[in-house]
Amino acid sequence: MSTNLAANLTREETAARSARITLHTVRVELDISSAPDPEVSGFLTTTTLRFDAQAESTWIDFIGEEVHRVVVNGVDHPVLWDGARVTVSGLGPENEVRIEATGAYSRSGEGLHRFVDPVDGETYLYTQYEPADSRRVMACFEQPDMKAAYTFVITSPVGWHVLSNQRPVVTTGGGSSQTIEFAATLPMSSYITAVAAGPYHRATTDWRRGEQQVQLGAFCRASLAEHFDSDEIFEVTRQGLDFFSDAFGFDYPWGKYDQIFVPEYNLGAMENPGLVTFTESYVFRGASTDAQHEGRANTILHEMAHMWFGDLVTMQWWDDLWLKESFADYMGAHASVAATRFTDAWASFANRRKAWAYQQDQLPTTHPVVADIPDLEAAKLNFDGITYAKGASVLKQLVAFVGEEAFFAGARAYFQAHAFGNTTLEDLLVALEEASGRDVRAWSTAWLETTGMSTLSLDRSGEGTALVQTDPRPHRLRIGLFGWDDGALVRRDGVELDIADETTPVELPTIDDEPAALTLLNDGDLTYAKARLDDRSLRAVERGLSTIDDTLARGLVWSALWNATRDGELAALRYLEIVRRHAPAERNVGLLSGTLQNAAFTVDHYVSVDARERAREMWLDTAWEALTDAEPGSDAQLAWARAVGRAASTTAGRSQELAEILAGTRPAPEGLPLDADLRWTWTQALAATGSATDDDIRAELAQDDTMSGRTASIEALAARPDAAVRAAAWTAAWTDETLSNDHLGATIAGFRAGGRRDLIAPFDEEYFASIRDAWATRSIEIARRLVRGLFPATDSLDLVDAWLDENADAPASLRRLVIEERDHLARELHVRSLQ
Repeated sequence: MSTNLAANLTREETAARSARITLHTVRVELDISSAPDPEVSGFLTTTTLRFDAQAESTWIDFIGEEVHRVVVNGVDHPVLWDGARVTVSGLGPENEVRIEATGAYSRSGEGLHRFVDPVDGETYLYTQYEPADSRRVMACFEQPDMKAAYTFVITSPVGWHVLSNQRPVVTTGGGSSQTIEFAATLPMSSYITAVAAGPYHRATTDWRRGEQQVQLGAFCRASLAEHFDSDEIFEVTRQGLDFFSDAFGFDYPWGKYDQIFVPEYNLGAMENPGLVTFTESYVFRGASTDAQHEGRANTILHEMAHMWFGDLVTMQWWDDLWLKESFADYMGAHASVAATRFTDAWASFANRRKAWAYQQDQLPTTHPVVADIPDLEAAKLNFDGITYAKGASVLKQLVAFVGEEAFFAGARAYFQAHAFGNTTLEDLLVALEEASGRDVRAWSTAWLETTGMSTLSLDRSGEGTALVQTDPRPHRLRIGLFGWDDGALVRRDGVELDIADETTPVELPTIDDEPAALTLLNDGDLTYAKARLDDRSLRAVERGLSTIDDTLARGLVWSALWNATRDGELAALRYLEIVRRHAPAERNVGLLSGTLQNAAFTVDHYVSVDARERAREMWLDTAWEALTDAEPGSDAQLAWARAVGRAASTTAGRSQELAEILAGTRPAPEGLPLDADLRWTWTQALAATGSATDDDIRAELAQDDTMSGRTASIEALAARPDAAVRAAAWTAAWTDETLSNDHLGATIAGFRAGGRRDLIAPFDEEYFASIRDAWATRSIEIARRLVRGLFPATDSLDLVDAWLDENADAPASLRRLVIEERDHLARELHVRSLQ
């Protein structure tokens, strides 16, 4: 068996292992004292596992540099290690296995990631495991249904903060190193254990509720301390603990609650009990919009919900990943509205998260919320818009169906029945049915166990009006009826109804003896479906979208327009004209930011090739005018300034103004914070059009020689419109294995910058010749970045179709990525053909 095959654990073999092995405790001893030495590539890791066995042999998972010694029940055992599995035999009913090994420091964000801060030269470590990378740090049974009490013992440089899931109980040592032993955890799965170490900046406080007291910690790199707004982080944390403690009726079970913001992180956050990790993107080192703060609060609450959904009660296997992610995604928005100042969170969810779900659900690789996950590679790819956003959307429907009180009563019963255990869909359905008295199995069948979505539209062609849905499902929804009032679109009436058939007759009240100016299907966002605007409604929103006072209603209109555009039913230029008219007046910066991203994507991907250059110029002028007209210092001004940067990367119409503002020879718009992040956005745009030189980029880096600055400079340097520069970026992406995850991402972004197909088309065939080898030899995170990021935007499907035909035997997860990228390309080609 090859190392790659051995690493990809299957559902069947792990189920067989957990049926024969009962794990009790795991002790992990890590020596990271040499981490600051860049010449040292690995760390010593010793794991002692105590378990009962009903088999004479089994395997234990480990991926690293070397396995030195294996001891089974006090007796040395031959080292039988294939690079991923350590085979042990001679097992009895009760066993103790000790494995001494060397793990490898990571630069990909998988396992134990090592980062050196360019600002001060300090070294920082953190772990990231989900779904199956704890085996890169310790020997373990890498599957969620084998829980244990973990004790971590860590030797580190003296003076470092060393963190794990529990509190430290013993610290020893002297001189240059210290050894810290942490208290044993409550039973948990291997993928949510965690370690972080380094000279992190620390802020502390606590949360009290009755007899319960929880110590709160917040950490970031020392060089970011001046930007770290721990007060707001703690405020949201306390609000969340108040809310979830009441809602779930189960005290926070994990002791302390540390939150650490780490560099070069592949995810938004990870729900490790007692030590939640977050991307440093949530430490705002420059200007930030309220939408960014709302997004951070949502993520804090999402991860906190996991302390119960996912950590306390864990899915048995990755098929039921939704049992934690869908719930946490729902709870992030629900708790934001219920417990924090971010009361428009459902509008953001409807406009952004559901857009992710709708896109994913239209791919040929879509899957039910309750998915079939045969192995770990499939699990890694299922952290997607279905598992998160669609699942959360249909849970919102379920709450409306059974009632919020019954829903939370069911959740409380679920936690009490399965605390520190593992569950499947059936366990949740039982709890919800007992609490609500409702039959939720039909709902499960219709929404959790099927794929696709309905599209809702009005049919006025007959004598009456009918509501039509494709792919019929049961929906409870509201139709909002808006009329004109002093030039504004105002909700005047509405109809609530249940539908299940393809066509449902509906009587819609008139407004002032006329049909409603705007008929908004799925008003209130009660169901999961795409909603179309009829012709009369489309004309109304062209005239008055920005006059709608209700934020959620505006968000639903923006969403309907975007879905119609990407489905080819609304002309791309017509959509852009609506954005030009109404985005400058959008009051919610979250809706504005999403709309600006969609408009930029439309220009580059959906506008016909013949009209694209003019559309790019128009969009840049629109963004520039909106920037200069925006209220000084406002969130909208910052959002438009960022949009200018993206637009200016494809056309040089404002290059002189941008360069002069950056040089200080022209004043920036009043109130605009020209911080390092915005300067890099504009510098990268100038680089992509050839308006910034190598010296200009290096001068910018001299002003911001930080992690973010170095990553941004890599992208800018690779973006210069020179064939040799793009070729060098291409070669580096595929062959330079010293690139970290973030630096690889920047290299790929620079290679693709500006939409310059003339510079990168020569590499199209080489891409398809390279991806199988990359998938076989690189980690799944790095391989995925290469396969997705460098997929060529060709003018036909010939190359990708040929690869799929010739590589039917390629790994299923690789084929899935290629099929998805093919579908995105096919959509773009189709939509452009309709313009």
